[in-house]
Amino acid sequence: MNVKIISYNLNGIRAAMTKGLVDWLKAANPDIFCIQELKAEHHQFEVKIFEEMGYHCYWHSAVKKGYSGVAILSKISPEKVTTGCEIPEIDIEGRVIRADYKDFSVMSVYFPSGTSGDERQGFKYVFLDKFYEYIQQLKKEIPNLIICGDINICHHPIDIHNPISNKNSTGFLPEERAWVTKFVESGFIDSFRVFNDQPHHYTWWSYRFNSRKQNKGWRIDYQFATESLKPKLKRAAILPEAMHSDHCPTLLEIEV
Repeated sequence: MNVKIISYNLNGIRAAMTKGLVDWLKAANPDIFCIQELKAEHHQFEVKIFEEMGYHCYWHSAVKKGYSGVAILSKISPEKVTTGCEIPEIDIEGRVIRADYKDFSVMSVYFPSGTSGDERQGFKYVFLDKFYEYIQQLKKEIPNLIICGDINICHHPIDIHNPISNKNSTGFLPEERAWVTKFVESGFIDSFRVFNDQPHHYTWWSYRFNSRKQNKGWRIDYQFATESLKPKLKRAAILPEAMHSDHCPTLLEIEV
């Protein structure tokens, strides 16, 4: 059996639902739908709509209202769902949720962006260090792990439309890119690059300067899989035709 996983930074689920998200989700029909940037608590929108589509719905909202938040919607009933990562400064911002299934686990993660100044960039580095250590311990318990989400980092020059002019931009800083390299080398696969090594594939575009129409984007949304899952990866893709956000979804199919 193949399982289809779609991950999507919605930049606000309520706004996305006014732009046709529900109809799109019905057509895309993923088995597991990972969301980042909910910007809402579950009582602030009609969860029943997703439940009627056959999804078990799990949410982890930030303490700060209208900010951050992650979710997993799953047509496969998970054996266990864990909200947060037991790191208080991360968990109050609603950045991590994980669903464990019989043979694999899926995590929806929203990394800090660092775009609002030095303080948040500093927090981003704290997040990267602590999340790395958390994952190294977690994969000892869960060897078949898929980490979906917006990591707010372009790994290589191929992942950004203008690497030269953005060399000093948060999201493409040498320290951030080195972290992704370290993370991958610790035993993870960038699933999209298993199937596509071509340039000009992005997942986020600025709302300014007509960036999306000109495809001047950044690939900052990923689905990482542990090396143990590599034989089970069947397809990975970016879905730029979905336009409910300044991001677009990523897709991964695995055999289980």
